[in-house]
Amino acid sequence: MTATRTYQLFDLLAALLAWSLFFLYRKGLEGIAPSWAALNDLNFFYGIFIIPVGWHLFYSLFDDYRDVYRMARLATLSRTLFLTFFGVVFLFFTLMLDDFVRDYTTYYTSFGVMFGLHFIFTATFRMVLLTRAHRRLQAGLVSFPTLLVGDGALAAELYQELVSMKKKPGYRFVGYVGLTDGRPQFEQLPRLGSLPELSRVIAEHQIEDVLIAMEPEEHVRLTDTLDRLFDFGEKIHIKIIPDMYDNLLGNVRMNEVYGAVLLQIRQELMPKWERLVKRMMDVAVSLAVLVGLSWLYAYIAVRVRLGSQGPVLYRQERVGLNGRPFHLVKFRSMRTDAEQQGPQLSQDDDPRVTPWGATMRKYRLDELPNFWNVLVGDMSLVGPRPERQFFINQIVEKAPHYRHLLKVRPGITSWGQVKYGYASNLNEMLQRLRFDILYIENMSLALDLKIMFYTVLVLVRGEGK
Repeated sequence: MTATRTYQLFDLLAALLAWSLFFLYRKGLEGIAPSWAALNDLNFFYGIFIIPVGWHLFYSLFDDYRDVYRMARLATLSRTLFLTFFGVVFLFFTLMLDDFVRDYTTYYTSFGVMFGLHFIFTATFRMVLLTRAHRRLQAGLVSFPTLLVGDGALAAELYQELVSMKKKPGYRFVGYVGLTDGRPQFEQLPRLGSLPELSRVIAEHQIEDVLIAMEPEEHVRLTDTLDRLFDFGEKIHIKIIPDMYDNLLGNVRMNEVYGAVLLQIRQELMPKWERLVKRMMDVAVSLAVLVGLSWLYAYIAVRVRLGSQGPVLYRQERVGLNGRPFHLVKFRSMRTDAEQQGPQLSQDDDPRVTPWGATMRKYRLDELPNFWNVLVGDMSLVGPRPERQFFINQIVEKAPHYRHLLKVRPGITSWGQVKYGYASNLNEMLQRLRFDILYIENMSLALDLKIMFYTVLVLVRGEGK
């Protein structure tokens, strides 16, 4: 059994013990002497199954069950306290409000006992397991395949500092990727390749941690390096030696007193619970629109059919999450021969657009079928607008970081879409890209709601482009 599975198992055990003792406590309030006979109540057996499973699902959504060897004990303890409080509040209002009440203090004491029992058991088990994992890590019994990016004095200094630590930080250096063709500042590690070969090296050697140690004059290559690393998503952990500006701006946060000064590059775009809520919101809103506006869909379909020859719906291949292609569905707003000369972007007063198509595009009614794409999971309500591979190839030549947009589901609306509407040329695509990158770096449910609000304003004002 892996350490993480053991961690999860002890969470279940803590929930079971806490519930069992709390059940005996509640029986005592009813005047029943706490004994095994009090456990004959069928509700006890329901509880020992439902309560631990419920806590496990709760932790799976809001806690961290990925790797105990990467968990910080203090952060885990504070998170456990926070989540226990909200979990007990939920149980209190769902299980106890209609339970036995002697007087108003019964609620307070029952809440306190339930909270205390669950927190003490859970926190104790977690701290014991994490302390054991931490000691195994420091003893060198557990380590992660690590790649060093850089071959200068900073890289050599970082390497020597990490390998000479008495308490091991968990890095097992496999080799390094060189940034220059000259002689490296250290010879203890094998050179596995150069920067253009970074992706191959990581895949071949199953790297889990990448430490970037670039000289100040090499920082111009940092964007290219991160672009390549971000393709791996959360499969790898990226850390970089911060410069003095990062220290002065407060970007460096230390978790270990004796650890090397490294800046963690955050890969997770949204917490797991926010991703779940975002997807639930996508499904709920899409169903509501598809059903509630079915009359409008029918009306638009008739107008498209009467307005010009051709099909009502237009399907076009776009690139979505993780580079997977999908077929975007829209109401047809152009003539059927609109792209006989190859892929083209729409222009202001585009002669290819039909009269009814121009009206639809003004209020973005042509994008209403996009809600089907959202419902089936190809898209989200909010996210970077999906593009065709033909235009992506052109964008990547000027802005390689466009690949970051493929880390999230494309959306019906986006920050860039609100600012610029439909892009008419490559330069406008690049302008919109800046805001889409900002969106990804600041993804949250609050930002999604704000973008949707401004999208509605654009539609009401008829300012769609």
